[in-house]
Amino acid sequence: MAAIRTAEEYKDQLRALLPQGPAWDPEQVPEIDLVLTGVAQEFARIDTRAFDLLNEMAADGVNELVPDWEAVMNLPDPCLGASPAFEDRRLAVRRRLVAVGGQSISFFIELAVAQGYPQASVTEHRAPRFGRSRFGKAHFGTWSAQFMWTLNSGPRRRLGRRFGASFWGERFGANPSGALECVIRRSAPAHTLEFINYGESD
Repeated sequence: MAAIRTAEEYKDQLRALLPQGPAWDPEQVPEIDLVLTGVAQEFARIDTRAFDLLNEMAADGVNELVPDWEAVMNLPDPCLGASPAFEDRRLAVRRRLVAVGGQSISFFIELAVAQGYPQASVTEHRAPRFGRSRFGKAHFGTWSAQFMWTLNSGPRRRLGRRFGASFWGERFGANPSGALECVIRRSAPAHTLEFINYGESD
């Protein structure tokens, strides 16, 4: 990608394109230099904004056009709450573009890790079946247990809002768990019943 030209570079280009003759000599007609300076500054501004637009066309560089990306991606994500931080909204745009769904244990662990639970694990509950269940074992569970599973969150990484890295209106020290519950339950298979066990892992 071409480099952004400065106002001085544009001014040199415009000066080189001037016709020959004393009427266009900046030393004899200082007004010419003032005009070139003003035009060059505008060209440099347009060049910079065009470069910004190219960055906004890709989700990994979006900043000013976050609302436009959200409009076509069914965002903001309701799991982010009523008033999500701008950085969370921008990250949601990037994730929505590259996200791939799944129903595996690893998929749900990855969702938990993304929410700040690096030691998350999943426990699958099994219904009693001939050949699997044994006398003396603790509670077998019911037949419906085969559709149940538990996400053990494990300890949460400290991701609270910090001075200098947060936004006006955000509460310091807040690490809500609602987002984890929202993304897990939204992605869980419809025929299953999921539970979230906070603070523990297998």
